[in-house]
Amino acid sequence: MSEHLTVGVGAGARHLGVDRVVDLGPLHPSAHGAYRLRLTVRGSADDPVIAEAEPLVGHLHRGAEKLFEVRDYRQVLTLANRHDWLAAFCNELAVALAVERMTGMDVPVRAQWLRALLCELNRLMAHLVFLAPLTRSGSEATDGTAAALRGREAVQAVLEEASGGRIHFMFNRIGGLREDVPAGWTDRVAAALSTVDVELIGACAATERLAGIGVLARGSALALGVTGPIGRASGVDLDLRRDDPLPAYRDLDVRPVVRTEGDALARVRCLVDEVRLSIDLATRCLERLPSGPVNVRLPKAVKAPEGSVYTWVEAPLGTSGVHLASRGEKTPWRLKLRTPSFNNIQALSALLPGTRVADLAAVLGSFAVVVGDIDK
Repeated sequence: MSEHLTVGVGAGARHLGVDRVVDLGPLHPSAHGAYRLRLTVRGSADDPVIAEAEPLVGHLHRGAEKLFEVRDYRQVLTLANRHDWLAAFCNELAVALAVERMTGMDVPVRAQWLRALLCELNRLMAHLVFLAPLTRSGSEATDGTAAALRGREAVQAVLEEASGGRIHFMFNRIGGLREDVPAGWTDRVAAALSTVDVELIGACAATERLAGIGVLARGSALALGVTGPIGRASGVDLDLRRDDPLPAYRDLDVRPVVRTEGDALARVRCLVDEVRLSIDLATRCLERLPSGPVNVRLPKAVKAPEGSVYTWVEAPLGTSGVHLASRGEKTPWRLKLRTPSFNNIQALSALLPGTRVADLAAVLGSFAVVVGDIDK
């Protein structure tokens, strides 16, 4: 016999008219928004199995694209980090790159290297936020949980020191960065990176109970446009830091983490390995950081010439793209976002069938999304 069940994910899910609420634990980004899953379950009442799954979104609509289109380009950058609050710097950068490419603007070399460094710090912070609840043993915190929280706080502190913002950095500017980083900041970044205990975090998060559940096949990931660590855990060998690199990344020889199993364990291991990779890339950025200016002098009103451009960057959860169309005015005529979580969450319809309902929370915990990025 089949049974239909609607579950809600996130702190506000109990208000969505759902049958059950899946609690993914403290600090999980889905606690900041809500989405629903319409499930068809079969099997015994004691151990039901998911036969079909349909993600239902639209409960945290941000209206980001239309807000962008009634603001000038400087104001757009102050809003660009809000639809994915764990990829704030990368989202700002994608919009800034679009305007810079349309205007033919040359960004100072120091700003290019600082952008790469700040992107890696942003990625490191985001991955640690996702990994922290996965290190818990049931409802109890472990040494790995403390290590993830300690590392995340250290990285977030140096990002806050550089930008003045703890979550919404608003540090990118068209033509570079708002200002240079404070004196001694690079030494404090190196110290923050040294506090991240990757081995302990990985040992507590990547446990064998995740093996073989929630498998996403490579073909399904490609068909649905899944990118980032979720896609790479299923064998999708795409990383824009290597495949379409920004200037600083061209000199860093990025070698992405790719796995083929596609299960929950592979996704968590990809996150852990990417933490290790981001620490390495950030350290190399510190070693090669040049001196010089970090921005260019802009006119009073920035106007992109008539035409269109598409830019993309490797955000923590995958490809973050911006399609900018301009009519030569100081505001965009159209600014379309390609956000990783919107594409990635469609994959739940492919990976959840065959999953035991008892394993649902573990599978969803391995599946990193930010709800504001879905309902942009």
